Amino acid sequence: MNANKTTKKSLFFWGILFVTGLLCIWKTQRAVPVMMDDEWYSTVLSSDAPLTSLRDIVQAQLWHYLNWGGRTVAHTIAQLIFLALNEPLADALNTGMILLLSWMLNAITGVRKEHIFPFTTLTMGFLHGLNANWKMSMYWQTGACNYLYTTVLILAFLWIYLRALQTCDNMMRGQNLPLRLLQAVAVFIFGLLCGWTNENMGPAIWVLTLAIIFLRKHAKEPVPLWMILGNAGCLLGSVLMILAPGNGVRSAEVTSSNYGTLWQVFLRMYGVCKGAWDYLFPVILVTALALFVNLCLLKGTLHVRERILLSGALLSWGAMLLSPHYPDRAAFGTMCFLLCILLSQTQSILLTLTDKRHRLFLAGIGVFIWLRGMYVLGEFLAISWGWIR
Repeated sequence: MNANKTTKKSLFFWGILFVTGLLCIWKTQRAVPVMMDDEWYSTVLSSDAPLTSLRDIVQAQLWHYLNWGGRTVAHTIAQLIFLALNEPLADALNTGMILLLSWMLNAITGVRKEHIFPFTTLTMGFLHGLNANWKMSMYWQTGACNYLYTTVLILAFLWIYLRALQTCDNMMRGQNLPLRLLQAVAVFIFGLLCGWTNENMGPAIWVLTLAIIFLRKHAKEPVPLWMILGNAGCLLGSVLMILAPGNGVRSAEVTSSNYGTLWQVFLRMYGVCKGAWDYLFPVILVTALALFVNLCLLKGTLHVRERILLSGALLSWGAMLLSPHYPDRAAFGTMCFLLCILLSQTQSILLTLTDKRHRLFLAGIGVFIWLRGMYVLGEFLAISWGWIR
């Protein structure tokens, strides 16, 4: 009876936090206005004519690829939303994507079923409280498609490979050849889309999936066709994105020809350092604390999956060295990789602790960070509603 009563109280508590967080996210989505490039991407780009059909989107993205940039997948998603949905439906979709990402960050790290609800609830707050620019990466519609939507796509692709690494399962064993080929082609297309997302996450995922292939070979496990084709598709997508003619046009606008090579190298290094010590510092600090407690104090381990995800964070952060511009919202994918490590290590700590007081203290730290996330949303809503002037 006491155990059931405690479980009900726990579910009631986390349920209140979940509903509160979801309501704050939805209200903030409704309060954030049309911003920056939203109006532009609702047109055919080469002119002010509004989008009226899928053919307009194809023409717009062809022009965009040749004249402005290679993020075809992200901007196609944005234009599909502008074409098909009104503002309330787009806001509902964005809210759902934030919830989906919160759940996925836990699922991909192997969070247990009994922890998935409270961990997902906390992650909804973490995505705001530890985010360098929550508004531009999850609420501004074009920015959400560039970062929120593509991160969900990328993590789903990586998840397929991580599951194969963990279970040593070919996923298609026992199926007939036509079906295996069809599924391999589907994974190739999936990989192509993931590689074609943005400049730091696409190549990072290609390297990670390639590493997983080599790990299987090292373990003398067979490497199925879908893994090879998926990795090849990811590489192709990254190449198509990076080599887009429009990237040269965009780079010319943010890179001064007056700078010498040495000075440009310095500016690139400065940008990467700013990413670590400014944009990513809160999530790095919290993740480092979790790693210290689990690895040093509790003598835990860093599993293969966690090492892969940590490598993804380093790769996606270091890849920005090749970019002339490192905006704060570009740190979103790296933050998500670090959140995976944080959640996984936190679960390990939770499973190791036996004292109820220590477990409550750990939950309190999570709620404190969640409150920080809800604070930034509450502050924005209060300003939008005129409560703070």
